[in-house]
Amino acid sequence: MYKLDATLKTPLHIQLYKAIKDDIVTNYSVGEKLPSIRKVASLYNISKTTVESAYTQLYAEGVIDSQPKRGYFVADIFYMQTPSQNRHNTQQITQNYKYDFFPAQLKKEDFPQKIFKRLCNKVLSEDIEFGAYGDGQGEKELREAIAHYLQSLRGVQCSSKQIVICSGFSDAMGLLAKLLRKKYTHFGMEEPGYHVARKVFQEYGYKIEPIAVTHDGVSLEALQNAQVKLLYTTPSHHYPTGVSIPLAKRLKLLEYSNTQDGLIIEDDYDSELVYYNRSIPSLQGLDTNERVVYIGTFAKSLSPALRVSYMVLPTFVLELYKQSYDAHFPRVDIITQKTLALFMQEGHWERHLRKIRTLNKKKHHHFKQLLQKYLKDTFTIKAEGAGLAILIYPKEPSFDLQKLQKLAENKGIKLYLAKERSGGNFEALRMGFGGFGLDELEDAVREFAEVWERCLEKS
Repeated sequence: MYKLDATLKTPLHIQLYKAIKDDIVTNYSVGEKLPSIRKVASLYNISKTTVESAYTQLYAEGVIDSQPKRGYFVADIFYMQTPSQNRHNTQQITQNYKYDFFPAQLKKEDFPQKIFKRLCNKVLSEDIEFGAYGDGQGEKELREAIAHYLQSLRGVQCSSKQIVICSGFSDAMGLLAKLLRKKYTHFGMEEPGYHVARKVFQEYGYKIEPIAVTHDGVSLEALQNAQVKLLYTTPSHHYPTGVSIPLAKRLKLLEYSNTQDGLIIEDDYDSELVYYNRSIPSLQGLDTNERVVYIGTFAKSLSPALRVSYMVLPTFVLELYKQSYDAHFPRVDIITQKTLALFMQEGHWERHLRKIRTLNKKKHHHFKQLLQKYLKDTFTIKAEGAGLAILIYPKEPSFDLQKLQKLAENKGIKLYLAKERSGGNFEALRMGFGGFGLDELEDAVREFAEVWERCLEKS
């Protein structure tokens, strides 16, 4: 039995996700079937939405596979990557890295903990109705604060009534996949593109149609040839290449979607952390025919641990949502929602955003200079200027990036390749800087450069 405690700050679905993952590592074998969502919900007296969110996260991470009409099974890839001595050992060993260049990480100290703690205590002192379910769509004050932010800073056309609060990106995509599966059967996916979006829609039985990405974003020609009506795109800062879709092409994309009775899922990836130019306004803000679902999160600019995301739904999708079982129950706990609402209402969010953008701009520029200093002319930059990573690629044709990863691992340095998570032919080393302090970057790059040099010598 798993220990789940509704009184903890950690949401139930996260507690369940961690418990199941640990259970798989210690007690399950590859291909072994997991209990059904209904069975887990009944056993622990929790909602099916909670269980579904936990399973969706496990699926997105590649821990489990989903087989239509059969259920969930332990994935062989996850099992092979788990050290054999840990599979039946309750003492799971975690690798501690000296330097971890994870491309989507903030430094712990960057989170406004004192302010958040004060606001959380303020929320807890209020007369909250803990004996009833909250608004399934999300707390009204949080939706209003997000709507105001999106209208003023991202050019999104919306009201609080269109917003649904979700538990992270994968949860939002899972909800969308459920709502849209009667209307659409094919899912247009940028190639290369974000692996979580692909995996979530695969889980719900959609046929994935890869759509090529060019120098100015998703290819209209490839989209038209595929005749796909449902498209996922990251138009402001494509994952992982960093290209953006210019205004003229955005308008053509919207026009195509309207003529096809289609829908575009706009993931506003990295839009808040742009360092050279002003952020490009949202695609949704240009839409006059309600053909765009807008998705955003607080993961890159506030905290990925909070697991809070939001969607702006066009009318027909909003109606599908209201008719669904999911509309009855909130996806994020009430304390987190009310604390975040206060954080935004009192102006802390916009101040924090300015601070975190300035800080990471300094890190970005310093990191780029350090890479140029220590790697000299042995590499090219494939993507920069936004987000929490700079993507680089060696100039030497015989350079082995997989070997570089292994050599770095032996030195306690964790590296990440683009193709591992995005598919397609695009490859680059995703060098994250967000998790480092400004004064920690040079030592990290210097030791990385020593491994890079060793790999160059062996090329």
